[in-house]
Amino acid sequence: MASIGSTNGLNMITFSALFITALFAGANAIDIFLEWHVALDTTIRPVLVDQPVITINGMFPGPLINATTNDFIHVNVFNNMDEPLLFTWNGIQQRLNSWQDGVSGTNCAIKPGTNWTYVFQTKDQIGSFFYFPSINYHKAAGGFGPIRVNNRNVIAVPFPKPEAEFDLLIGDWSFDDYKWTRSALQQEPVAYQSLPDIILMNGKGPYGHQMTKVHESFTVTQGKTYRFRISNVGSALSFNFRIQNHQLALVETEGSYTNQTTLDSLDVHVGQSYSVLVTANQSEADYYIVASPKLVNTTEFSSIVGLGVLHYSNSVSSVSGPLPDGPDPFDLDFSVNQAKSIRWNLTTGAARPNPQGTFNVSNITLSQTFILQGLKAEIAGLPRYAVNNVSYYTLNTPLKLADHFLNGSGVYQLDAFPIQSVNDNAAYGISVVSGTHKGWLEIVFKNSLDVIDSWHLDGFGFYVVGFGNGEWTPEQRSIYNLYDPVVRSTVQVYPGGWTAVYAFLDNPGMWNLRSQLLKNWFLGEQLHVRVFDADPNPAKERPPPENLLLCGIFDESEAPASAPSPTPVAGW
Repeated sequence: MASIGSTNGLNMITFSALFITALFAGANAIDIFLEWHVALDTTIRPVLVDQPVITINGMFPGPLINATTNDFIHVNVFNNMDEPLLFTWNGIQQRLNSWQDGVSGTNCAIKPGTNWTYVFQTKDQIGSFFYFPSINYHKAAGGFGPIRVNNRNVIAVPFPKPEAEFDLLIGDWSFDDYKWTRSALQQEPVAYQSLPDIILMNGKGPYGHQMTKVHESFTVTQGKTYRFRISNVGSALSFNFRIQNHQLALVETEGSYTNQTTLDSLDVHVGQSYSVLVTANQSEADYYIVASPKLVNTTEFSSIVGLGVLHYSNSVSSVSGPLPDGPDPFDLDFSVNQAKSIRWNLTTGAARPNPQGTFNVSNITLSQTFILQGLKAEIAGLPRYAVNNVSYYTLNTPLKLADHFLNGSGVYQLDAFPIQSVNDNAAYGISVVSGTHKGWLEIVFKNSLDVIDSWHLDGFGFYVVGFGNGEWTPEQRSIYNLYDPVVRSTVQVYPGGWTAVYAFLDNPGMWNLRSQLLKNWFLGEQLHVRVFDADPNPAKERPPPENLLLCGIFDESEAPASAPSPTPVAGW
């Protein structure tokens, strides 16, 4: 069936050319060309342990993607690893173009020894994001890096230009080889109970830690203000971020300018990104930068606290004294109240000149409601994670490929997944649900786990309208914030609680909805939302790219040209 791709090749080229021409005509965009050579490196050693680390062009973390609203990014990825590889662009909405999303449901993997070029646009977006490898548990080995999408010059930024900007990728890290961990996830203690070993800042170990060979440090000048773009690139742990004797002015999160609030510390959950302004208004010395994990006894596990240094250019003293106090790591009320206080700045523009508040949810009509509960599940004696007791597993054929060429027939069954109830028994499934095109979707995330879960929707930003404890009922809508809810792509869900979001499904495609906790995602806590527009006009949804990779039932070298018989697998 490989001929399917070639049959439509001419149309793909024509439609793609027309679409790109149209986009260029309407925006002051440039093309950014990047060449990435991705490899496993055992000499990087972010901590003093021999383990494979995924590098890009020899770098860990990977290189910055520095773009402006509406730019086209071309990333030619050369896979020099020994396993198939994909990258996803966390928070980049891939407007009308889920073909470039880079997850197993949309793309065939880049095979070892080959290369493939992503082409995507930062359409109508600004803000702080990051990328990471999305399959084979690769994120636990690195391969992540920062993305900045800057405002066009004609759009005002709602704060004075900082002296400089710093990308700060913070995340938990394990001393174990990622392949060993991937295999060990078949055992309950590793799947459910294991903790990471350390927290890295920009791939460097904590200041003063016995396993650290170099720590992260930022040099500032007294009296100047700096923008820190902070992302939680970890696999499991939320953290509280703070800088000794300095306050944080929160200004942006995942493409939304926020009401500017001054904080002593900020909780950042797995997969989230924030911008804070820090003014160097203290005496010229060095100060601790701290990332302490939530729901972890840091007195007992002090070595897991991430530490860097804010270094004044004329500093005359090293960091000293106790670490700055943060909130009790088990005080979830602090975290919930802070989350509720993060509001959308309604008076400023973002990617466009009209104020963010032009788009509000105070008078919308809901088209659909999904109530999704993340939970543990045991299936055939193996530990798994699930949504509504369905543990997702991945076929060799990407859903988007099957959807385009076969309308999904023989690969998945649309809307067989429960969206408002929990199945009595846990089972595997290929969870694909319909999202109403240009309809408003309400998603209520429920958390029956004993950790802070974190949920992400590709293709969209969603309005975070509510947090609550215990059971969610429709009556809880009366406590939603419908005036100025912040718009973002990743939201936390607290243990025993719920989080409600609204999303306007104006972006056709096959979109991954997942837990950002890597073990949970890998072991089945995910699904896909299919937003379908029957109009074949490429201005409504882009056709497959000219360099489309075929795999699964569409690649005769991989599998027979027939629908697969789904069998449970551990992950990707």
